[in-house]
Amino acid sequence: MEPTFALLHVVMVIISFSKSNGTACTLQGESVYPHLSKDGDIIVGGMFSFHSSWEITNLSYLVKPPQLKCTSLDVRNLQYSQSLMFAVEEINNSSSLLPGVSLGYKIYDTCTSKAVGVQVALSLVNGNEKSVSDEPCTKPAQVQAIIGESFSSVSMAVAMSIGPFSIPLISHGATCECLSDKRKYPSFLRTIPSDYHMSRALAEMVRHFGWTWVGAIRRDDDYGNSGMAEFTEVAEQLGICLEYSLPFYNTFSQRKVLGIIEQIKSSTSRVIVGFVDAGDLEMLLDAFFEHNITGYQWVGTEAWIFDPVVAKMDKHNILQGAIGLAVPNTNVNGLKEFILDLNRVKSAGSAIFTKYWETFFHCKYTVQNESERSAGCTGEETLSEMNSIFTDMSLMPYFNNVYKGVYAIAHTLHDILGCKETCQRMNQPDPLTFLEHLKMVRFKTKGGEEVYFDKNGDPVARYEVINWQTSAEEHHEFVIVGLYDYTFPVHKRLTLNVSSIVWAQNTNKVPISVCSESCTPGTRKAVQKGKPVCCFDCIPCAEGEISNMTDSVKCEQCYHDYWSNSQRNECITKEIEYLSYEETMGILLTIVSIVGAFMTLAILVVFYRYKDTPIVKAHNSELSFLLLFSLTLCFLCSLTFIGQPSEWSCMLRHTAFGITFVLCISCVLGKTIVVLMAFRATLPGSNVIKWFGPPQQRLSVLAFTLIQVIICMLWLTTSPPFPFKNLKVYKEKIILECNLGASIGFWAVLGYIGILASLCFVLAFLARKLPDKFNEAKFITFSMLIFCAVWITFIPSYVSSPGKFTVAVEIFAILASSFGLLFCIFLPKCYIIILKPEKNTKKQLMGKMQNK
Repeated sequence: MEPTFALLHVVMVIISFSKSNGTACTLQGESVYPHLSKDGDIIVGGMFSFHSSWEITNLSYLVKPPQLKCTSLDVRNLQYSQSLMFAVEEINNSSSLLPGVSLGYKIYDTCTSKAVGVQVALSLVNGNEKSVSDEPCTKPAQVQAIIGESFSSVSMAVAMSIGPFSIPLISHGATCECLSDKRKYPSFLRTIPSDYHMSRALAEMVRHFGWTWVGAIRRDDDYGNSGMAEFTEVAEQLGICLEYSLPFYNTFSQRKVLGIIEQIKSSTSRVIVGFVDAGDLEMLLDAFFEHNITGYQWVGTEAWIFDPVVAKMDKHNILQGAIGLAVPNTNVNGLKEFILDLNRVKSAGSAIFTKYWETFFHCKYTVQNESERSAGCTGEETLSEMNSIFTDMSLMPYFNNVYKGVYAIAHTLHDILGCKETCQRMNQPDPLTFLEHLKMVRFKTKGGEEVYFDKNGDPVARYEVINWQTSAEEHHEFVIVGLYDYTFPVHKRLTLNVSSIVWAQNTNKVPISVCSESCTPGTRKAVQKGKPVCCFDCIPCAEGEISNMTDSVKCEQCYHDYWSNSQRNECITKEIEYLSYEETMGILLTIVSIVGAFMTLAILVVFYRYKDTPIVKAHNSELSFLLLFSLTLCFLCSLTFIGQPSEWSCMLRHTAFGITFVLCISCVLGKTIVVLMAFRATLPGSNVIKWFGPPQQRLSVLAFTLIQVIICMLWLTTSPPFPFKNLKVYKEKIILECNLGASIGFWAVLGYIGILASLCFVLAFLARKLPDKFNEAKFITFSMLIFCAVWITFIPSYVSSPGKFTVAVEIFAILASSFGLLFCIFLPKCYIIILKPEKNTKKQLMGKMQNK
């Protein structure tokens, strides 16, 4: 209805203008007169909503529409007007601010209507004279600046209308962020912070309490929609999700209100952010109580969180425990007394005074003649009988905003007029010049508060955190529980005394409002398909990954030498694994190695003691002693494979193994050749034994061993084995092992041993059926068979065994093959030497030869 009226009014103005003399200067439309006024050298305009609504008129579009009839007197806006009057009186009484210049004011009622607001603004700029003049319509504006309006929507319409004339509009209550756009509203300034800061502060506070899943109700106008849009943007950045954002206006039908109620009842969030004003809550609170919507944690804006009218309306404690942001409380000396003295209003505008007086005291005030009054209002009513809302000064911060706006105008005039002992000139400054100076003004109030505007015409954003608490008398109390100062660093802007906050349902426990419970360390968030980011599942981190924070969005990979613990919340050093002397396997292998070495030495002692016996002499005692020595080294070299690998142990273990085993096999090969040569030597006419005597035997062993030594030296000089951390076998362990370096070196060493062992096996196999005197070939055959079997099975086992078991397999192969040689070659001889000494005679051996 209001936009229709405004459009029709514009059309009528255009028609009226077209009918008038094009060169004449005449006022278009209906004249509008101020409700409160005072003469002065420079006039300050005022725009306040003395009425909160108007009567809706059916428009026929056939005749000119009538003026809006405003209804429902608003007490607060009268007090805003009184704040303006007080500031003007105080400035006029000052001898230092504007000496010689008096300020006046013209205060109008906008009736919360955009159309009326624009009409009033134009009246303030143009004046109300109806005279027709042939002079050009160019003259100074009637006012230097305008204070008002309380509502963002009205302020937007007014600011856009007077912006081209550079007439400043200083609002004490319009918070819409959109008004900071200087391209659209070049002359708009305000003494209340923008909703840009309010929205961000609310979002930071909501996040501080861990509420990531909230609902919202917004006023369906520029104030609510713009503020909620900014809140939503910041909330998303902070990880807060809105389950719903419902528009509301006090003209909504019952069906729409029921839709809002159903949405709230079906939701799971327990926190409601209210970007509304006091008038909206008046309707909503009754509907919420009727449908049992209680126990929700409300978060409010400055538009209602500190309003005693709202607190009085909340009879059923729907808003109990509400928390929100309010303009910091302050006190202006003398302002309260000025407001409570209604006679000052009467002297400035008797008509509006009469309306308020009748409203306050619920009486009719009618003048019969100058000295006689009718029954009803006597004019002698006392303040104690007045509505408590009027006497309540809880909205003093907003009164102070009006006060600061007037003083900003005065200080700007002081600077432009060059006022010292007196102001230099009385002419009203040019609007554009005045606006530019006003934007740069900076001063302190008598209370010590610094006032200035930023590049957007906004003041510094400071808020008090207000908590609604219930007193012993069941009345709401506004308790300050924190502060928010935008001038501080981000992490220090919000300070709260959480212990003093009383929450919804009168508890001391912070309510929980989340879509999904927080993910504990060791898990990560995985967003549920088709749902907001605040609705997620908690997925355990994979092996080797951790998350050490609550609600981590991803798991971090541990570094190479670290692994995740069982809780997946900490990277711990990986277990280091190698075959050590402390573990059971290492102990057993060590014992077996030492036992094998001692057994070999014991047999060596036996052979040395009985070296002159026939059986020892018959089996080449020199090679036997050398073989026993090499077997001792074979048993002992297995010890180099146990323990933590180091540079020297890695090189020693493989070279010692290769050389000692070649020495061992060379001795066995020498004994085998001796057996064959000895058999050939017994044939008539054969002197082959002289070609493989002791010197040749020693030389053959040395030559075979020297070849292995050369192979090992080449290996060590080109690419030797080195200690290596194997991270591939086990993800959670580090295997300390010896890297072979050049693998060809290891396989060359092993292959050479295999060639000698194979040759020895073949020769021993050929000599296995020789006479009993040389029956050692049978035992050599068995020993080589065991040796070859062990090392043939070693290769696949070595390749496939993981970690320390690779080393254990190699040690086992060394020990098994060493025991095979020891037992097969020397055990039968020890049996005869120790247990059957009667068979250890030359005669016995020769007798067997003859039997053969």
